[in-house]
Amino acid sequence: MNDNFWADKYPASIPTEIDPDQYPNILAVLKDSCEKFADKPAFSNLGKTITYGEMYELSGHFAGYLQNHAGLEPGDRIAIQMPNVLQYPIAVFGAMRAGFVVVNTNPLYTATEMEHQFNDSGAKALICLANMAHLAEKVVPKTKVQQVIVTEVGDMLPPLKRLLVNTVVKHVKKMVPEYHLKKAIRFNDALKRGKQCSFREAHPHADDIAVLQYTGGTTGVAKGAMLTHRNLVANMLQAKAMMGNTIKDGEEVLICPLPLYHIYAFTFHCMAMMISGGHNVLITNPRDIPAFVKELSKVQFTGFVGLNTLFVALCNDEAFRQLDFSKFKVTLSGGMALQRATAERWEEVTGCKICEGYGMTETSPLATVNPIDNIQLGTIGIPVPSTLCKVIDDDGNEMPMGERGELCVKGPQIMKGYWQRKEATDEMLDKEGWLKTGDIAIIQPDGYLRIVDRKKDMILVSGFNVFPNELEDVMAKIPGVVQCAAVGVPDEKSGEAIKVFLVKTADSDLDEAKIKAHMREHLTAYKVPKFVEFRSELPTTNVGKILRRELRDEEWKKAS
Repeated sequence: MNDNFWADKYPASIPTEIDPDQYPNILAVLKDSCEKFADKPAFSNLGKTITYGEMYELSGHFAGYLQNHAGLEPGDRIAIQMPNVLQYPIAVFGAMRAGFVVVNTNPLYTATEMEHQFNDSGAKALICLANMAHLAEKVVPKTKVQQVIVTEVGDMLPPLKRLLVNTVVKHVKKMVPEYHLKKAIRFNDALKRGKQCSFREAHPHADDIAVLQYTGGTTGVAKGAMLTHRNLVANMLQAKAMMGNTIKDGEEVLICPLPLYHIYAFTFHCMAMMISGGHNVLITNPRDIPAFVKELSKVQFTGFVGLNTLFVALCNDEAFRQLDFSKFKVTLSGGMALQRATAERWEEVTGCKICEGYGMTETSPLATVNPIDNIQLGTIGIPVPSTLCKVIDDDGNEMPMGERGELCVKGPQIMKGYWQRKEATDEMLDKEGWLKTGDIAIIQPDGYLRIVDRKKDMILVSGFNVFPNELEDVMAKIPGVVQCAAVGVPDEKSGEAIKVFLVKTADSDLDEAKIKAHMREHLTAYKVPKFVEFRSELPTTNVGKILRRELRDEEWKKAS
């Protein structure tokens, strides 16, 4: 498929190309936006809002502390381990302005996972929430981390509210285990000390690493994707371009329930919304649906970035269904496959269509997305500007249009490679810059792409390929199904058999016979599950993506 194939597939409002060198680095975007939107709200959390001007000032104070008091050298890595709180963007941009590389770290990591990531990245400093400081106490002595900065959830709030929130979290909810970290400094003290210092604003090159973003590690050892300033600036411009004329500079209020340490939320809220002057409402704990909905009721939001499981949970909440959606115009979905039934229910409840995109850590992350004014449900849209896609067979041959194959992506947002893992990099990235995604896709004649499934998740039943996404889409349409997953399990006759896992609503009378009957009605015989298991919950990642691999491994272990 030649490069010209994509040229006429874009709506008139979306350019086919962006200039990834429009800005020399992320800091140039930050400075430009914080001057342009100085008085506009940038981030809100727990009732406190900081403007773009305040964020720039505070990140400068933090940069001053890091350069003058943390004992770090230019280019050192700093691990940042926080949920969605105001301290996160201040710390990230402060670290970058001081000339350091950000290592985004999941606050839900175990001590073992923290130790691996800190040692693999060579992190010299750690900024963490007090809630996981007890783990840091165990891990830090086994790493090169020499400076620890600890913050509490309410640290950016006014004094009385700060005291109240931090006291409740620590003593009422018992969410902060006791810890003793020698030489650790409090985040607010670092800001105060940094305010007294001058610092040298960093000027990183476009190809310098901005962020080491670790992959989930669910299929092996977690690897650090090296995302450069150029990668992230390019993806920011690509995301903004795909919004067309829908996003108005300085006017949008975006709900941010997905964690900023995840590349999906990081690129959209900290990058694409920064260049647009958007107001990002940070949700610290989106799993607490009543509290989440209460926060939503306080703002007239215009946009929402989420994923399938979150959309389902909200639509099942009566208080959410009663919210005022009169200004709501953009919903973006990524991180996991969007099920048609979920999209239709969301539009019915909110009046807003869901715009599904596709990407991965290694693509910074956006690779394809549905144009907002031309959504095609069931697809992941078209490649973002300056991006090419193709599908290949197992031998690397490009497949004709309409044929299944492994999706490959090429563009300025593709990672530099994996940190200190040349062999893994070479397996995923070829010499021409094509990235193998590991996802099975189809390219339609209109340029839209459909993900059929993960290459490794495909189930082989008597020689027939069965793709879990197809089964899950059918199951999701059954009234009473909250979550579902399909995996292959060992079978003497067919090699693999299909087993499905479901979570149902409390009042549902669904049973195995009803599930199989529904599947038999909508699918050919070899796609009907042999086994059905109901559970109270399914294993998920930190952003709510169902871990099929964990379910599959569990079943294969039983059979061995």
